[in-house]
Amino acid sequence: MSESTSPVRFAICGVGHIGRRHASFVQSHSDARLVALIDTDSGREAALVAEFAGVPFFASLEEYLAHGPQADVLTVATPNNLHAPQAILGLRHGLHVVIEKPIALRKADAEAIVHTALQTGRLVFGVMQNRYSPPAAWLKQVYDEGRLGQIYLVQINCFWNRDARYYQAGGWKGRQAQDGGTLFTQFSHFVDLLYWVFGDITNISARFRDFNHETLTDFEDSGLVTFDLLRGGSGTLQYSTAVWDRNLESSLTVVAEHGSLRIGGQYMDKVEYCHLRNYAMPELAPTNPANDYGPYQGSAANHVQMIENVVDTVQKRSFATTNALEGMKVVEIIERVYSLK
Repeated sequence: MSESTSPVRFAICGVGHIGRRHASFVQSHSDARLVALIDTDSGREAALVAEFAGVPFFASLEEYLAHGPQADVLTVATPNNLHAPQAILGLRHGLHVVIEKPIALRKADAEAIVHTALQTGRLVFGVMQNRYSPPAAWLKQVYDEGRLGQIYLVQINCFWNRDARYYQAGGWKGRQAQDGGTLFTQFSHFVDLLYWVFGDITNISARFRDFNHETLTDFEDSGLVTFDLLRGGSGTLQYSTAVWDRNLESSLTVVAEHGSLRIGGQYMDKVEYCHLRNYAMPELAPTNPANDYGPYQGSAANHVQMIENVVDTVQKRSFATTNALEGMKVVEIIERVYSLK
């Protein structure tokens, strides 16, 4: 078989809820093969080996790299603080890496990933699933075609429910050292959407509050962030995980020279308003349903397209839709916001 047609082999590091999603999407992709599952929780081994038809299980990344079957891609879906060191280890062992959001908790660590990828000639894919939703792709296209003219205001609202059902005692979520904060774990893909479409920001000011998470997390549950766009215009990011019982919305509103638009819904899954000069709104493909975690929900489940892009890129049929440099910029923007605490 030529390199371009052999299946792309994946090892998944961190097989919690999201890691299992990655594993099942890899297993169901005709040009991908799941060759290893890696998790420090050995209590998961029996269930995982049964669920994934005997794919071998390893209790640490080091054990896998020393003794495991060869892979092409390492997927890192572990606690946030482990993303950078594990990705770098994978790159140094000659693997391409897929890194769940955020790619790191510090810009310096994200830079180390970028440098290691350049040194080793390997690819890094950041999971920024919002880019694959039809409304987001449409917004990017409308912006790139210049249909909005000068941007005046961009407003992002993320109002979600994350309570004791999510921040469970003894887990890593909500711990400052492992989680990093609400913007990293919950809303980094909305910061990514802001940067991807509108570019970098400056003149940041922010206020942080902790309304009902004092016993659940080490950090704020709500924030009000204002900024200017480097390319012109101003914006706000208002976020909260203090919403009672279930998610309220995530939305993005743009007021611009040639019109206004709003993407909304619980997961930014529909265009709620579009009134642009000399423009008729096209019919968009439906958005995937949300990631369902049982008692609480996440953003639109676009990991399928992510795996598809990784396979196509590794097989040299396409280019990466999300790269480590953009992931680094998102980490840097969040770091700049949090420096105001």
